Amino acid sequence: MASITDDLPPSEPPPPSGNIDTPFDSALSERYLVYALSTITARSLPDLRDGLKPVHRRLLWAMRAMRLDPSQGYKKSARVVGDVIGKFHPHGDTAVYDAMVRLAQDFSLRYPLVDGQGNFGNIDGDNAAAYRYTEARLTRVAIDLMQGLDEGTVDFKPTYNGEDEEPEIMPGLFPNLLANGASGIAVGMATNIPPHNAAEVIDAALLLIENPHAELAQLLEHVKGPDFPTGGLIVDGADTIAQAYATGRGSFRVRARFSTGRNDTGEWEADGLEKLPGGTWQLVISEIPYGVAKGKLIEQIAQLIADKKLPILDDVRDESAEDLRVVLVPKSRNVDPDILKESLFRLTELETRFALNLNVLDATRTPKVMGLHQLLTEWLQHQIIVLVRRSKHRIAKIDDRLELVAGYLIAFLNLDRVIEIIRTEDEPKTVMMAEFHLTDRQTEAILNMRLRSLRKLEEMELKREQEALAAEREELVKLVESPARQRTRLKRDLTALRSVYGPDTALGARRTTIAEAAPTRDIPLDAMIEKEPVTVILSKRGWIRAQRGHVTPDQWGEFKFKEGDELAFAAHAQTTDKLLVAASDGRFYTVGADKLPGGRGFGEPLRLMVDIDPDARIVALVPAQAEGRLLVASSSGHGFIANMAEVVAETRKGRNVVNLKPKAQLAVVRPIAADDDSVAVVGENRKLVVFPLAEIPVMTRGQGVMLQRYRDGGLSDAIAFPFAEGLSWAMGGDTGRTRTETDLAPWRVARGAAGRMPPTGFPRNNRFT
Repeated sequence: MASITDDLPPSEPPPPSGNIDTPFDSALSERYLVYALSTITARSLPDLRDGLKPVHRRLLWAMRAMRLDPSQGYKKSARVVGDVIGKFHPHGDTAVYDAMVRLAQDFSLRYPLVDGQGNFGNIDGDNAAAYRYTEARLTRVAIDLMQGLDEGTVDFKPTYNGEDEEPEIMPGLFPNLLANGASGIAVGMATNIPPHNAAEVIDAALLLIENPHAELAQLLEHVKGPDFPTGGLIVDGADTIAQAYATGRGSFRVRARFSTGRNDTGEWEADGLEKLPGGTWQLVISEIPYGVAKGKLIEQIAQLIADKKLPILDDVRDESAEDLRVVLVPKSRNVDPDILKESLFRLTELETRFALNLNVLDATRTPKVMGLHQLLTEWLQHQIIVLVRRSKHRIAKIDDRLELVAGYLIAFLNLDRVIEIIRTEDEPKTVMMAEFHLTDRQTEAILNMRLRSLRKLEEMELKREQEALAAEREELVKLVESPARQRTRLKRDLTALRSVYGPDTALGARRTTIAEAAPTRDIPLDAMIEKEPVTVILSKRGWIRAQRGHVTPDQWGEFKFKEGDELAFAAHAQTTDKLLVAASDGRFYTVGADKLPGGRGFGEPLRLMVDIDPDARIVALVPAQAEGRLLVASSSGHGFIANMAEVVAETRKGRNVVNLKPKAQLAVVRPIAADDDSVAVVGENRKLVVFPLAEIPVMTRGQGVMLQRYRDGGLSDAIAFPFAEGLSWAMGGDTGRTRTETDLAPWRVARGAAGRMPPTGFPRNNRFT
């Protein structure tokens, strides 16, 4: 039995949904590749032939179409931006206007392509005014860069909507890529090309025309290095510069220029040191590195002053008007100007590095990193192509004109017959073409002639024009067929262009100086402190201050303290010194003398500066000396010699120097003089020993050796002294007199002995001082 569905038509397959099954990774990679290539070729990398990115090229093309020549008036930037995004570059107006602003900034471009009127930003880092307020037109440089657009030199392509055309490249002879530089970040690659001096680039190009195989060293005799619009100094050596231009990758150290201006001969003043009344001085910065905002730089220097990271600098002022002038005021006239400069180079953007990455699109729109030789060679090849295309275009124009001139001459030779044909024939064009063997264009031109052109003088002018055009065509044909003539013509054109941008012109004079300098030094903080004598005062309660000048010991009693407090230690030092503070728990702490409060008040608690244990007492305050030594001894009678440089602490927590036995404390920390050769140790039991200093070891950290042995009590005091001069101690009372014992033979024993009672008159407190 048949099914009821047998008579139904077969079911059709479902309509396609438009989805395509494909592996995700391949689909993603294909689309990402398209995006990456678009970013590289249509946005980020410049073309080596004209040095422009698409947005810059479209800006110049739109302004040219608006007839914004240097000889014409300005027009609102909003009109330019509107034309660009409406006709050629369908992107955001902000991006287009920012690109236009940069083309107008004389501190961004070495040779600006846009002449801006209004606020187009400044070197301080301020932004330009909105495009409804500013006006613009093209510069002479832009005209030179676009020279030949109407002469068939380059191809045109449709705009994004097909309504108009735009040039694929600018044909002008101006070497814009190297002259103005470029920067950009693409997908997986970037470019960074510094500006150069156009005359130097042209000189190098002329050398390559003469000798295509010229060595890089020969090219660098002309191209000295970058020439930044903001000036400054490049302080790299010749080898570093040569290596960068050979590979297309490298970097240049760029420094600010310290100068008070130019002298009568136009040269910069030497070192920027401006003398002031009273022997004081100040440094003047006249140029800053390329790409550094002056306002940000001044803030950076001011922050260093506020943070006390540059203590030898007192103030920074911006006195710029038309010329840049930043004034640096030192802390005092005793500051070394070279140290101040080196410190600023190290800590601020007064020295920067400009990375060179000659990554460009070649004639096939392929990104390549090129050296200087290859870059100039391919640019010259492009200019030869432009020259040949211009010549062929001119030949075609001459041929068209010669065709018409030949027709005009035939008409003048048969003028009466031509007039008769025009008056009597219904189709004069056909008759004239058949009778005089004229072309269609020639016949149309004759029929469109005005009656005033039929005078005899016109015929003579036509013959002269025909001869001139024929001669010009012959020269152009020779030029097209001869590479040697092409090179000669290119040399002539480049030489003419160089005269416009030569070093003797205001625009073409080199601004950046090439002057090799040593790498910046890491100036220690001590070198930035003004050296002044001070007397450091530490009270028994731990309040510390620094009195200006070296106060003599007989005046120490005049120091004022808080009620119940008194002098514990006083020491002569310099503001550049480090002060060693020894605590009874064996730890050493370091305080900078320049960090101490002044001597007018009571000072500040030392425990706010270093983390001294609350139960520890301060044993000694000693100014550290680079080659100085300390005699260190504990109450247990152990001790050693420590080099001052090795016990300086770098942190607030200090450095553990002396390892103490249980219940023992650090008792003595005394400097050792250069002529000291013996040690005297006295115990709490009033026993005295004297032995050679050489018997004590030098240690960085530890317990030391036994200096004196005790049955009861411990060590009271120890001192190093010259044995030949004897042992001295202060006599009792307020007499201020001292006694010296020169016969020390009874007390001279081996280290670690118990000793014997001291000489008569030795202080009852068992202290040498």
